[in-house]
Amino acid sequence: MNPEESPTPEPINEWLEQIEVQPPTNELPEKPSTDLQLETQVSGELATSTTTATTELEAEDSLHTQAEQRLAQLQQKSSELSAEIAQLETTYATLRTQIGVTQTALSQIVQDSLSQLEQRKQALQISVEQLERRQERIRNEMRTTFAGTSQDIAIRVQGFKDYLTGSLQDLASAAEQMQLVQPVREREKPAPKEAKPVQEQLEMPQLGQQQFQDTTKKIRRLLDQYRNQPDYYGPPWQLRRTFEPIHAEKISNWLFTLGGRGALRTMGSRLQNILIASSAISILHQLYGDASGERSYPVRTLILANTPERLGEWRRGLQDCLGIGRPDFGPDRGVVLFEAPTALAQKAERLVKANQMPLIIIDDSEEQISLALLQFPLWLAFAPDPKTMKDRDFDDDF
Repeated sequence: MNPEESPTPEPINEWLEQIEVQPPTNELPEKPSTDLQLETQVSGELATSTTTATTELEAEDSLHTQAEQRLAQLQQKSSELSAEIAQLETTYATLRTQIGVTQTALSQIVQDSLSQLEQRKQALQISVEQLERRQERIRNEMRTTFAGTSQDIAIRVQGFKDYLTGSLQDLASAAEQMQLVQPVREREKPAPKEAKPVQEQLEMPQLGQQQFQDTTKKIRRLLDQYRNQPDYYGPPWQLRRTFEPIHAEKISNWLFTLGGRGALRTMGSRLQNILIASSAISILHQLYGDASGERSYPVRTLILANTPERLGEWRRGLQDCLGIGRPDFGPDRGVVLFEAPTALAQKAERLVKANQMPLIIIDDSEEQISLALLQFPLWLAFAPDPKTMKDRDFDDDF
């Protein structure tokens, strides 16, 4: 007997015999319910994980596609912006060139305009200086003639008063002549014999004829005397005021060029026109004067103005320039005032028939000259200045 062998092998064999050998079967052993739940949960989690992964992959693909599309759009936009920038650069260069040309042309225009304005400024300065000198000359003339411009209104009123007084005297004289018709005719009978020398003189006022040229030197000597040696206290009917070269030029043009029959452009002031007319009256009195008496009137001056105020100015101005008085104004005196050309023409016709010399003077307020006045040998009209007619009429309204 081997000592290493087990002393009790028999019971083991008995135990093995007692174990029944069971045949194999294909059925699995049933698992517990807990294991089944775990397996189900794990399967669900795996499915969910798989779905989530799939969704994430799809989202990443979509984002990748959108990014590619956005990149393509940005690249196209970049190309468009590059083309627009190139076009803007070309336009900028063109505009810059045009601006340069425009600036050059504008600079030239400004230079030309400045040059023209400078020339106009110089011309205006010359005109202003001339007007200022003319204004100062007129002011001086008004101060020396009327002792101050403040008396102008008083002079107008006094002239109107004198005109009314003279008109009343003329009416009274006319009434007296109507009552004494026969005595007047008797006194007028020897008149043609006394007027024979005047008849010879009446042929001389045709200033354009040769016989008047003989008196040219005498007239020029009188004009020089009036201009260079004025006599402020001379006898009546002689010019007593300052006579400037422009006045001498005006009256010389009327005598020598127009032959004593024509119009002169107004001097812009009635006082200046009266001065020129006074020089013509004075010259004619010097040429055809009669030394038989102080109140003799070889030349009859007929003044035409359309308002009593203007006639008053003429009366006052002639008195001041010629040293005459109110007795020298009237229908049978040296100066006669008229408002209507028809009455003046009738008076001139009667004077011509009586072998007297009428000198017609027309104020610049008359815009038109009556044809009836143009038939007489001596007439002087002052033509109104179209530029100052409106201003003058506006001033006369006040």
